[in-house]
Amino acid sequence: MWKPITRIFSLNDPGWGRGGSGGSGDGQRRKPPGDGPPDLDELWRDFNRKLNGLFRKGGGGSGPPSGGEGPTLKGAGTGIGVLAGVALLLWLGSGFYIVPEGQAAAILRFGEFRTLNDRPGFTWRIPYPVEVHELVNVQQLRQIEVGYRSNVKNKVLKESLMLTQDQSIVDMQYAVQYRLSDPVAWLFNNNPGPVPDELIRQGAETAMRETVGRKGVDQVLYEEKEAVAKDAQKLMQAIVDRYKAGVAIIDVTIQQAQPPEQVQAAFEDANKAAQDRERLINEGRAYANDVIPKARGNAARLFQEAEGYKQRVIATAEGDANRFRQVLTEYSKAPQVTRDRMYLETMQQVFSNTSKIYIDSRSTSLLSLPLDRLLQSSAAGEPARGAVPPVVVTPPAAAPLEPAADVNRARDGLRSRDRDTSR
Repeated sequence: MWKPITRIFSLNDPGWGRGGSGGSGDGQRRKPPGDGPPDLDELWRDFNRKLNGLFRKGGGGSGPPSGGEGPTLKGAGTGIGVLAGVALLLWLGSGFYIVPEGQAAAILRFGEFRTLNDRPGFTWRIPYPVEVHELVNVQQLRQIEVGYRSNVKNKVLKESLMLTQDQSIVDMQYAVQYRLSDPVAWLFNNNPGPVPDELIRQGAETAMRETVGRKGVDQVLYEEKEAVAKDAQKLMQAIVDRYKAGVAIIDVTIQQAQPPEQVQAAFEDANKAAQDRERLINEGRAYANDVIPKARGNAARLFQEAEGYKQRVIATAEGDANRFRQVLTEYSKAPQVTRDRMYLETMQQVFSNTSKIYIDSRSTSLLSLPLDRLLQSSAAGEPARGAVPPVVVTPPAAAPLEPAADVNRARDGLRSRDRDTSR
């Protein structure tokens, strides 16, 4: 009794609950159309029958296929061959790939680098697992940030604090831009993943620390900021070339350079004092530049005046000496005439610089005439202003002298002096 009950209430019976007899003799039930999932065995038999019929038609085979028999060995082998051909075509087609513009493909054969394809377009390689390719963007401008992340306010003090040559601390954030110059070196001389970027960051930090350590704090912050960036770029390139990283450093941009926040106020005071010192030095230099040229000009003028006076005195002395020689020559020819002429010239020179006084020896009065003023007024054609009228001065009682005797006596005295001088 256990067996019939099991067959009637079996859940695996496809006709259970549909009024079908569970005890049919053939052990199979026909399912109604569209009822339940498809039978895989039946689908496989239908596929083999169709495939065998196709190859029999193509090969000229005769005889209809038996409907109740399974696929023959020949038909199964043909199906496997077709499947293998399709699989081979799909495998060969997987070797096609596209190299975008600005990128290069490194071809690896069994993990070993074979060639570098930098021509953009559609190309083919031996499919996996024989060959694989890795695309590298060689035109992309990459950037790493040292001392900060995404924003200068997000500082990384471990990277940004540096020591200068004068033992001062500088807080610096900068960005490094680079491109891949050698894709093969970038792929195979460095570890995969983010390690190459970390190598660039460490090299940039090392180069910047060495550059800052060779300069003073004022040079780093104000005077030679661009020069610091250029020197650091050259040193970074030397470092990555030493590691054969296949990287070309394009630019180094200093985003921010300042003293640490803890000493920024004191540093600003020291900076203001230094600026005041520079201002006073510049003012002193400006005053010196104003006074020194004037003093040099006055000195040059006095020197030129002294030279002129020197030349004038020398020329005057030489002229007097030449004139004396000429007078001596004439005196040796006619001593008396020369003495008379010299006397007259001397008296003319003396009387030209003094007021003239005419003495009438026959009268007892002294007549004073301002002839210089009278001559000036007569030349101007009007009476002299403030002219002094003739004054009659009574001389003290004395014996009158004859005019001729007085003149002869004075002339004899002059001759005796000339004679003494000539001796």
